[in-house]
Amino acid sequence: MRIVIPRVLIVAGSDSGGGAGIQADIKTVTMLGGHAMTAITAITAQNTLGVQAVHSVPADMVVAQMRSVIADIGVDAVKIGMIGSAAVAHAVADVLDALAVPVVFDPVMVATSGSVLADAETIAAFARLMRGATIVTPNLPELDVLGGEHAVRAHGAALLVKGGHADGDVVRDRLVAADGAQTVWTHPRIVTRHSHGTGCTLASGIATGLAGGMALAAACDRAIAFVAAALGKAPGLGGGHGPMGHALGRTPYYDLSAATDPDGGDAAAVAAKWS
Repeated sequence: MRIVIPRVLIVAGSDSGGGAGIQADIKTVTMLGGHAMTAITAITAQNTLGVQAVHSVPADMVVAQMRSVIADIGVDAVKIGMIGSAAVAHAVADVLDALAVPVVFDPVMVATSGSVLADAETIAAFARLMRGATIVTPNLPELDVLGGEHAVRAHGAALLVKGGHADGDVVRDRLVAADGAQTVWTHPRIVTRHSHGTGCTLASGIATGLAGGMALAAACDRAIAFVAAALGKAPGLGGGHGPMGHALGRTPYYDLSAATDPDGGDAAAVAAKWS
């Protein structure tokens, strides 16, 4: 008997600290009921304090990983994160041109710690990935580098403008669909230094929803709620920008107060959305 499960192919870099990248992606897809597969584009030596080293994976090896899982397991959606190089961007686009599934592109340029993860040539190659994407999910600094909202939407994809880098006590995330229709989410800012991997988590959450047949706005809604819940359950690891609590406190090793518990207290509505 075959169990029907959303199959998500993640094309991204590895974070040795486990807070972002492939590691955050796998945790998110798993928690939201999907099966995560990976094509690793780069290996990083990374912790909560920053990125100490990056080793890019050759484009032909990235493609080999993608083709391996596509041919056997199959793919219902693709999430693209850290891309590594312009050569990898074009090689990935070549594969996706023949794969008719939703694509979520998170244009990773700079790590939470401030380390640069994409050079100018790689960023220029993002245009081709945006043309093949269902949705692009930049934060505000990334959106500026890409030329602004009009430039991104000119490629034909939907756009989720993430508001976490804006000032104020309220965060505003705005989805602009390919036809121009807009959906806006507003929620109180969660003040914490343990926010490493929020962008990766959000994009993978959206991809899992799309892989399972959810409408784009509904997939974004659930992913945003999952990020909020995971921020509230951060385990407090490391001396810098620590990882979120993707397991939402459902382990025997730590427990947080009901005020931040997605199973009760003030965050009950959040839990109802993603569960």
